Amino acid sequence: MRFKTNAAALAFAVASCSIPAMAQTPPPAPPPGFVPPQRIAIQPEPDAIPLYSGAAPGSENWKQKEVWTGMGNQVWIRNVTKPTLTPFLPEKGKATGAAVLVVPGGGFRFVSASSEGWGVAKWLAAQGVAAFVLKYRTMETPDSEADFMGSMAALFRPRSGTETIAPDMSAATDVAAADAQVALRMIRANAAKWGVDTKRVGMIGFSAGAMTTLRTTLLDAPDARPDFVAPIYGSMRAVTPPKSPQPLFVALSSDDQLFNKEGFGLVESWQKAGGKVELHYYLNGGHGFGSQTQNTTSDLWFGQFMAWMKGNGLLSAKP
Repeated sequence: MRFKTNAAALAFAVASCSIPAMAQTPPPAPPPGFVPPQRIAIQPEPDAIPLYSGAAPGSENWKQKEVWTGMGNQVWIRNVTKPTLTPFLPEKGKATGAAVLVVPGGGFRFVSASSEGWGVAKWLAAQGVAAFVLKYRTMETPDSEADFMGSMAALFRPRSGTETIAPDMSAATDVAAADAQVALRMIRANAAKWGVDTKRVGMIGFSAGAMTTLRTTLLDAPDARPDFVAPIYGSMRAVTPPKSPQPLFVALSSDDQLFNKEGFGLVESWQKAGGKVELHYYLNGGHGFGSQTQNTTSDLWFGQFMAWMKGNGLLSAKP
């Protein structure tokens, strides 16, 4: 069986690494085909474009070294200090002119590059949408995989729907959003070269990437404003939308371990502000389904997202 990482597998790995050696409680049974996280070699990224010419503002003194961790068939990139943007462009005959900045998740501790980045970008490019994967700066994590997974335990503990975001997570969101703003400016500045319509540049983000997408949207910078947004399995809490809210696509599973107890404040606040919203609340799929096929209703999300783009006129040039 080819193992595909999801939140259940991550929860098992976290639990296994965080149970003290002398604990009396036996560790949980691993999911079928489970492979422990392993260090992998950093791969060449020939198409990755640095966001900054030198050190990223605010992280000039960061000393951590980038680490790539393999988790099943996924690649997680940790301790990112040099953010990049990687284009995935459609064939010229298929290009629609639309563009999407893809922001993977990872709890701001890592960038889930394969499932929530490269895989989604390849899907989009195949549909004629120029995709750009953002490798944003992340929080520092322990070098070893065992210590790293232990540090992840706090993220996957049971929680209520009323907990506030931790200060370090809020600061990490600000850093990621700053990188996303630079990426949006870069996409529009190179629109002619990449065949992009500057008025059809949106964002899609997963988990922490969804939080980054929302933070970037709510900052509402005139030169770094996405034209449409799609937070996938992110926080559902109410927000104060920008004036003239962008079209919003939201997807979440009812068995999401992190955000299924928050209600639908995000959707309601967007509607009250006059924004157009499409919500997909799947029976199952857990947290972190990304571009994986799990034989659950959440597998439908990408086709529904493309239908939503078409329905909003995002796949054709505006007059």
